[in-house]
Amino acid sequence: MIKLDSTDKTILNRIQSNFPISPRPYQDIARELNLSEDEVIEKVRHLKEGGVIRRIGGNFVPGKLGFVSTLCAGHVPEDRIAHFTSVVNTYPGVTHNYLRDNHYNIWFTVIAPSEEIIDQYLSEISKKTGVTVILNLPATKVYKIRAHFDL
Repeated sequence: MIKLDSTDKTILNRIQSNFPISPRPYQDIARELNLSEDEVIEKVRHLKEGGVIRRIGGNFVPGKLGFVSTLCAGHVPEDRIAHFTSVVNTYPGVTHNYLRDNHYNIWFTVIAPSEEIIDQYLSEISKKTGVTVILNLPATKVYKIRAHFDL
């Protein structure tokens, strides 16, 4: 794990919400924070390479774009967790996965153009990993909670 300095924390606080939609968003952020564009880009690159930033991108309501989403929960033997999560992460609609202290210990979300594609993904994941117990819990209502972590 990398150690965060005050500039790292300031940049992380700034980019979590309301990321600039412009031809040069890092330049816009740099101006706001009295930094150079190159410094912001290098800091973000370092934070991404260090695993602090997983992704930078928009969040959309899947149904408004014609997509469906589901929450999945797998019962994954401890010795297969790393393999299972690496397989899950190869699918384009997986937004995140996380370990829980529960019988269903790996949870992940999938967004896809149809329920059939999600079913296909889950079948493939099961075949590739040998994990046969994966719950598919389709979203019936979407809640978007603003998660902003003040560093």
